[in-house]
Amino acid sequence: MDLGIATVVPIIVICYLIGIGAKNAPIDNKWIPVIVGICGGALGVIALYIRMPDFPVSDIISAIAVGIASGLASTGVHQVGKQLTK
Repeated sequence: MDLGIATVVPIIVICYLIGIGAKNAPIDNKWIPVIVGICGGALGVIALYIRMPDFPVSDIISAIAVGIASGLASTGVHQVGKQLTK
């Protein structure tokens, strides 16, 4: 199983944008990782069923796991950027 980052970048970017939207919504910031994790899991399933080129998994449980990890990675990307600008 190849877990190259380039194959899941679209999921990370979409989840990052969802996280920015959630940050501007009237919800507590502690829920943003949960929101992007759930969205990432859903996007992982979608990527599996639309047969995204070079998607690293071939079963639904792994697709959900890769999606959730990608969604949570978007939170990490945001935190790295935030820490570097301080």
